[in-house]
Amino acid sequence: MSTGAELDERIAKCNKILDENPNSQIFAALAEAYRKKGELDKAFRACQNGLRIHPKYGSAHVVMAKINFDKGLYDWAEIEVLKAIEFEGNSHPADLLLGEIYLYKSEPAKATKILNRLYDADPNNQQVQKLLQIARRMPQEQFRKTEPESPEPKPQRVGMASAEKPAILKSGEKINITQLLDNIDGIPGVDGVMLINKEGLVADARWEDERPADEFGAVICDIVRAVKSQIGICKFGQYETILIEADPLVIKIISLKDNLLLIKANKKINLGTLRMRLSSFLSRLDEDFSLVKGFIQ
Repeated sequence: MSTGAELDERIAKCNKILDENPNSQIFAALAEAYRKKGELDKAFRACQNGLRIHPKYGSAHVVMAKINFDKGLYDWAEIEVLKAIEFEGNSHPADLLLGEIYLYKSEPAKATKILNRLYDADPNNQQVQKLLQIARRMPQEQFRKTEPESPEPKPQRVGMASAEKPAILKSGEKINITQLLDNIDGIPGVDGVMLINKEGLVADARWEDERPADEFGAVICDIVRAVKSQIGICKFGQYETILIEADPLVIKIISLKDNLLLIKANKKINLGTLRMRLSSFLSRLDEDFSLVKGFIQ
């Protein structure tokens, strides 16, 4: 995974090449570097300008599709991937992206067809496995949503999360804490997510790790306390996010009201994509959520 410094260096080199040769196809690499930094507007402009000169450059259409995908513009992302396939044929990156787009468009049949083909070609690919699990479960989730509600009140879900994975959300749909954790867990590269309440207890989690969630959460709470202490001494103000890049994992900690949202990812995570998805999910979070005795209410 590229660091911020490496991306800055790559951007500088690409811009230098474009200054010397405005017709260079390096614009696609420039747009991808901007995208990985989370600078989606710059990425879009760089890719758009280059595609005006090279309208049949398939790899650039894939980059544009990723940019639109990160923005949540799934219809436009689909169009760009299909253009890439039209000009340069099918490829693993293009097909995988198209499958994920169909998931976010709530079209599991289309996604499953593509992902099954990718799985047959590479059954050990964890990203394909994860997306295929979501695609196969989506019809069941959609069916349950159409069932008439029971007149009996349903018991509230408490404690640790089950093995259920996320249902894909429709654009603009408000979400609760459970849906927030489910959908964060569905981001490629994310290996676990948990919510820690103000008492330091793990209230809910999507966790598959040899270290128990409670133990991991306790360590993170100690780290947060140390950071808050030092920030207070330096008078930097209240922190919003803590990012820890270690080997072989990445930890992102977000302050969420009086709670902590902890995300554990592997080194393949695209931090720009993660930041954009989190921003989208958190902006749709129901503000009335609350925690009682460490459990979701």
